[in-house]
Amino acid sequence: MMAAVNSAKKPPPRGAKPSKPGGLKPSARGAKAVTAGRQSVRVIAGAWRGRRIEFPDLPGLRPTLDRIRETLFNWLQQEVSNARCLDLFAGSGALGLEALSRGAREAVFVEQAVAAAYALRAQLARFGATGRGRVVEMGARRFLATPREPFDLLFVDPPFGQGALAEYLPQIATEGWVKPGGLVYLECERSVGTPELPPSWELLKSKTAGEVGYHLARAKASTPER
Repeated sequence: MMAAVNSAKKPPPRGAKPSKPGGLKPSARGAKAVTAGRQSVRVIAGAWRGRRIEFPDLPGLRPTLDRIRETLFNWLQQEVSNARCLDLFAGSGALGLEALSRGAREAVFVEQAVAAAYALRAQLARFGATGRGRVVEMGARRFLATPREPFDLLFVDPPFGQGALAEYLPQIATEGWVKPGGLVYLECERSVGTPELPPSWELLKSKTAGEVGYHLARAKASTPER
């Protein structure tokens, strides 16, 4: 709880300009948050093996654990090479960056937090991958309302406790965001169990680690007409 303060406001210093609603510009806001507190995870394998992925210390930003990423990419094997990937709730970008490190052709990172998006762009620059990675600064709902771009591989790891998989998976499936035969990685609370999949998808793998459930699905090659 915040301590009580005197509600009387002091006049601004002479010559000071009044602040504008919204505070700093997005780029400055992002830069400040990134430098104020950082966390990092490592790239597990590929061209950037062992290099650190740095991201701001933000509430709710929960990068996929190293052991889960290692299992996931063991599942994916050769499916990553030359794939076009979507990291829908990018956060740290660990999943999409791991895919790029392992030979993915392109990764699109969707992230609405200004500081996290700023850090992702900086990370792509440090890795020399700005030509293969694109950061889209908006929320998942808004992104899925844009003209569709079918992907070979989707990472769908939303914030926990919001029922996001139940909300977004039907839209992802029916609006053609996954290519026929494409793969979708899903992450959610262990307590949720196996997420309900669209009829046009099949479950390939499912595991838990601690309080996390993680799953791999494939869009069937022949999907029903819309």
